[in-house]
Amino acid sequence: MTVLQNISMFLALFNLLFAATIVFLERRNVAATWAWILVLIFLPGLGFILYLILGQNLSRRRFYKIRAANRKRMERIVNRQREMFAESRIRFNDPRMEPYRDFMYMNLSSAHAIYSQDNAVDIFSDGEAKFDRLLADIEAAEDHVHLMYYIVRDDELGRLLMDKLVEKAAAGVEVRFLADYIGSHRLPRHFFRPLTEAGGQAAYFFPLKLGLLSPQLNYRNHRKLAIIDGRIGYIGGFNVGDEYRGRNPRFGYWRDTHLRVAGSAVQQMQARFLLDWNLAAPDRAVVAGERYFPEKNGPGRVGMQIVSSGPDQDQEQIKNGFIKMIHEAESFIYIQTPYFIPDDSFLTAIRIAALSGVDVRIMIPARPDHRTVYWATFAHLGELLQTGVKVYLYGKGFLHAKTMVVDGKIATVGTANIDNRSFRLNFEVNAFLFDSETAGRLTALFEEDLKECVELTTGMYQDRPLLHKARESVARLLSPIM
Repeated sequence: MTVLQNISMFLALFNLLFAATIVFLERRNVAATWAWILVLIFLPGLGFILYLILGQNLSRRRFYKIRAANRKRMERIVNRQREMFAESRIRFNDPRMEPYRDFMYMNLSSAHAIYSQDNAVDIFSDGEAKFDRLLADIEAAEDHVHLMYYIVRDDELGRLLMDKLVEKAAAGVEVRFLADYIGSHRLPRHFFRPLTEAGGQAAYFFPLKLGLLSPQLNYRNHRKLAIIDGRIGYIGGFNVGDEYRGRNPRFGYWRDTHLRVAGSAVQQMQARFLLDWNLAAPDRAVVAGERYFPEKNGPGRVGMQIVSSGPDQDQEQIKNGFIKMIHEAESFIYIQTPYFIPDDSFLTAIRIAALSGVDVRIMIPARPDHRTVYWATFAHLGELLQTGVKVYLYGKGFLHAKTMVVDGKIATVGTANIDNRSFRLNFEVNAFLFDSETAGRLTALFEEDLKECVELTTGMYQDRPLLHKARESVARLLSPIM
């Protein structure tokens, strides 16, 4: 045998053994297992490298060390509210929320998502307006500012925000900034230095200690939260960068959705931030105290739960919330997402809703930011079009909103996309809104966005070029590991 033949035999045997290891030893999703086997078979050698970079599981050991006193306090609150739901002792500000009692109970039981209904909610669909308001709230901060973003840019907006944070830190306000290590990998090392020199703090989530071989590479903190004085919170899709203000010619206008919340739901956002911060910066861990959780009734009447999910958990809480919303629908379901690569459970729920006569509308961008992901998105649309689902391509700019509205009564806004990465791999957070007035405003936004869309008809879909169909087929096979 030649050296080349020996190498080929070794690679084939190695691939076989490695594939067997994945099948029998890895406790991962079945679809993802088969996707990785295909990668190993058709890309020998390279497939092994890709698996080391992207395929390692995150051990589900307890990441978040919660003080015993805080854990007991949280369990008491959850158990007390579970009893109130079970005994129908909760009276809703919006009587139309009564049928969703079991939905709230599910979020409470599986995700420890406390239900509150003293919240005032502002909706932002424009980056300029959102960041103007955020900067104004930071300017008015008296005690602390906590920020967590997946992407932070060293550009005009990033520096504008940093200047404001430096000013507040120098004035004695506690400032903490948590950025994801991969999402913000282009930040220069000195970016946070003015903040730390002014007395503020900054940290990165899951730095890669082993480079591309770090098991944390594939598990990123995709959450976007801002909490000011424990009384005002921001949650949604906007990151920190000029493109999110529509100032990048590649994307044009940036259409996203973000919420500004004042009320008890902010305490859930605060708890989420502190857990993530303490995980990322254990040497600067924060002890939860009254200053971070001020006891005061909120100024509004909106019912809300803050639901988090991540690869450290056994339950896919946000995905479960999406599917529960779909099952609750009687009239319509409006979905906006930049990436639509659902798993079988989500697809089945959508198909059943459409076949039952529910008006299902899905809005995605007309232009891609990641081509392979876009091909995988289109690969899932054909079967939905056949069941009566309507698909719209947003053409004014780039659609990055992650929203769902059902029947104009309930809605969700947050960081999770409709894809396996958000469902299983990333750390995400969503607000689930139980208020027909707020859901009505989100419905109106969706219907306004339809004016900037082209409907993807069955004929248009079938007339796609053959090359596009081939790309989509390959992308769909790999979608469980995207």
